[in-house]
Amino acid sequence: QVQLVESGGGSVQAGGSLRLSCAATASPYCMAWFRQVPGKEREGLATITRSGTTNYRDSVKGRFTISRDNSKNTLYLEMNSLKPEDTAMYYCAAGQGRRCVWQTPAPYDSWGEGTQVTVSS
Repeated sequence: QVQLVESGGGSVQAGGSLRLSCAATASPYCMAWFRQVPGKEREGLATITRSGTTNYRDSVKGRFTISRDNSKNTLYLEMNSLKPEDTAMYYCAAGQGRRCVWQTPAPYDSWGEGTQVTVSS
């Protein structure tokens, strides 16, 4: 398994921006960002393969950008035009298989502890 540590969360007003980082101990084939609100299921946001192919959940497409620096084993999530409904704990995830999707957490066997994002109106 890959060890993952997120950072960059915080409090921001609606319309603001944040950049999340996830430091990894390796560079797996697929990395992803998820988020979770207490009492709700973990929600996939975006994925990126080692070669840079990305996919996004419709609700964040155009606002969030996932990227990675394989030389630094680091994953990023640039979040713009933040909304109060983006408030959640944000997690990075890594999977060794070739299934790189945001629709389910099933392919991912490594998770970080999370970083809190709070967006106020």
